[in-house]
Amino acid sequence: MLRALRLAAAALAFGAFVAGVAAADEIEIRAAGLAPTDEGIVLNADFEVDLTARLEDALAKGVPLYFVVEFECYRPRWYWLDERIGTATLNLRLSFHALTRTYRLSSGTLHRSYPTLAEALLALTRVREWLVLPRGALRPDTTYAAYVRMRLDTAQLPKPFQVSALANREWTLASPWKRWEVNGSTLASEAVR
Repeated sequence: MLRALRLAAAALAFGAFVAGVAAADEIEIRAAGLAPTDEGIVLNADFEVDLTARLEDALAKGVPLYFVVEFECYRPRWYWLDERIGTATLNLRLSFHALTRTYRLSSGTLHRSYPTLAEALLALTRVREWLVLPRGALRPDTTYAAYVRMRLDTAQLPKPFQVSALANREWTLASPWKRWEVNGSTLASEAVR
């Protein structure tokens, strides 16, 4: 009986340790919200990214890391599948340049350099004024469901690392989808002002 209790306690402690290690190397969504502008609806979001030691090592050796921020908006319907209002994808590339000893964060044609990895990660994790829906996409009298997540895009890694990513959890970083309700009348009335 005592031995069974010790085994159960050891298994529970090991499970808590594994869960703690796994949670430390994930992407966490701190905050997310939509705001109206003259062009349309923009997303502002804050993430927390903890790179694994293996990812940091690969980055320091010149392997670029590609992150994807995904946004989806739906109008819930009780009688049919939810209506998709819009989707958007933001691709971010984090790389290290050994010659200048700087980290470079790229999004499309915009490139910024940072002296430390911490500063580059801070810029990576703050999404501001990202246009996700065109003006007039949301009706004032309707409630919508918005979703956002961030993940490491392992499909854009070099082929040898893609194979490692399939078998090794250290190469997999992703946040769960964050869902929140959006009131169309609030965003529509603020956009008119």
